[in-house]
Amino acid sequence: MSGAALNEANGPGEAQHPGETPIPVNDYHAQDGGHQSKGPLLAAALGSPDFDTVLDAESGNGPVEPADESNTEELPVPKRNIDDLRFPPPHLADIRWRLFEVREPIELKIDEFERYWPYTDNVWVRQHRAGTDRSGRITTDYYACRLQRPTYTPRKADTARPDGKPLRKKQTREGGTCQMRIKTVRTEGACPKYSITKVGDHEHTHDLDHMDRIKRNTVVMEIARAEVMKGFMPASVFTIMSEDEEKLAAAGGRYLNRNDVRNASQAWRRTHGDQLAVHPGYKYDHGNGIIRDEEAAAALLPPSTESTNISMLDPALAPTPIVPSPAPTLAPNTLYFPPSSRPFLDPYLPPPTPPSPLILPHITLSYATSLDSFLAIAPSTRTTLSGPASKALTHYLRTRHDAILIGVGTALADNPTLNARLPSAGGYGGLGWDGQPRPIIIDPSARWVLTPQAAILQAVAAGRAKAPWVIIAPGCSIAPARLELLKHYGGKYLGLPDLEKGYRLSWEAIFRALAAEGIRSVMVEGGGVVVNELLQPEYARFVSAVVVTVAPTYLGTGGVVVCPTRNVDVMGRPRPVVRFRDVRWEQVGEDVVMCGKLGTVEAEGAGVAAQDGEALVGGGEAAAARFTT
Repeated sequence: MSGAALNEANGPGEAQHPGETPIPVNDYHAQDGGHQSKGPLLAAALGSPDFDTVLDAESGNGPVEPADESNTEELPVPKRNIDDLRFPPPHLADIRWRLFEVREPIELKIDEFERYWPYTDNVWVRQHRAGTDRSGRITTDYYACRLQRPTYTPRKADTARPDGKPLRKKQTREGGTCQMRIKTVRTEGACPKYSITKVGDHEHTHDLDHMDRIKRNTVVMEIARAEVMKGFMPASVFTIMSEDEEKLAAAGGRYLNRNDVRNASQAWRRTHGDQLAVHPGYKYDHGNGIIRDEEAAAALLPPSTESTNISMLDPALAPTPIVPSPAPTLAPNTLYFPPSSRPFLDPYLPPPTPPSPLILPHITLSYATSLDSFLAIAPSTRTTLSGPASKALTHYLRTRHDAILIGVGTALADNPTLNARLPSAGGYGGLGWDGQPRPIIIDPSARWVLTPQAAILQAVAAGRAKAPWVIIAPGCSIAPARLELLKHYGGKYLGLPDLEKGYRLSWEAIFRALAAEGIRSVMVEGGGVVVNELLQPEYARFVSAVVVTVAPTYLGTGGVVVCPTRNVDVMGRPRPVVRFRDVRWEQVGEDVVMCGKLGTVEAEGAGVAAQDGEALVGGGEAAAARFTT
């Protein structure tokens, strides 16, 4: 920062000459012989004891009352300090932007919401609280952009404020230019959370930088107040906070100025304004304001109450040595799939622009098999086939899909967690539940009885997985206790409206029900019944891509095999059931991964229509999926 900028930002009324003794504001004129260069108004004020009033008059602030020693009201202790600026929460700038745009629903754990939301309270203003539902577990609030409020034009003369508080010099307040609104829903349960969604179709008419320019958020102002309450001059606090401009901008303080620091600490300075000092390692440089004292900083010991006069102010707020935050510890069993290994999967992943709810989700069929095409060594037996590298690939695929689907047989045999364990996924280093797929269990007769000891519910309670949705047949009866347990963890049962002929569930009905719930991509992982069904030609039109991991092992006869029912042509002659296209083979660790697109020419002709770009899928008996119960 240039000397002129420092001089303008700091102001002489809050400076200190080199040395350890704080300079009372009222004594400044007795220690500065070069004050005439500060301007006629300021020079005339240097002989007056009411220095703060004149300084504010020149800087554009309203007058500040002299310290009132009789005012001993207790002020709240700030929850944040300068370390929150030096060591900000992870990915702060990106998360602030997401909370500003809210292009897609955002789910945050309670502590994450309380950590990040104050960084955007300069954008959102609560309009009203819709209240809590009958269960007492769901609380809904509605927020509007701050610029939705009417434009405010101040009166010509300021109105007197109560309790002898100083007059405020008000300015015209921008408003009436943005109609964007959002809704926050707090849900209590095994893993409490906040859900943030956009309301209506309005977008912001401005960017986040514009909001940071016209309003500072709570965190930035609280950090400023906390530093002043440690006994430091606002000008010194401003210099300290502005040292790392990138971190300050990420926190929303790009346009922070000295007056903001003074305003944040005004109430506290009424009783302590004449006891403020410059930060250790800094000094007042005539003409440049508060600058770093390199010699003093090099020899500086950890701050003490003596060097900063904290003992006579607030001992509980005494500064502590700067200790870098420890590196985040990865959760147990975290996997890593390097970015350099991912590009070959791109053509087979869900598209960046998701389909509308009227179109079926992108379906990826993914499973691991032995060389003899077995999924498991025996029915109802959990079998590990994937090596460490291909297992990490599978978890990467999970992060790229909205949901992961298995049949009830796999759920009963494996007791799976059905989550993603990469560092970018929620619970393993990511925000909220980012990258965690929604588990979908196909369980027509509700055989899967969940208990709090189930691996998937324990992962949910730890914030490392989403709660499952269980798809059941219409008319299936479930005990209220089971319904309440799944609801407590954030899951639910989805009953299909009707059955197909032969009392079978329809794949079309399943995928359309998921699309109606906002699911835009599904990774189908098994088990044998599900995989074999979706490999049949009449169902291939539902599947967008396949990713098959082939392990270098033979399991032998008697296991769960991937072998669709034989297909014949119109003459009764056997023919291949399905052939993949756009195939790519890739070695991943000791395994080989095959990627391809699924569907024959006939299936494509029957399954895709050009009209309006909407996929037409087979329904009725042809699209019925068989499930054993």
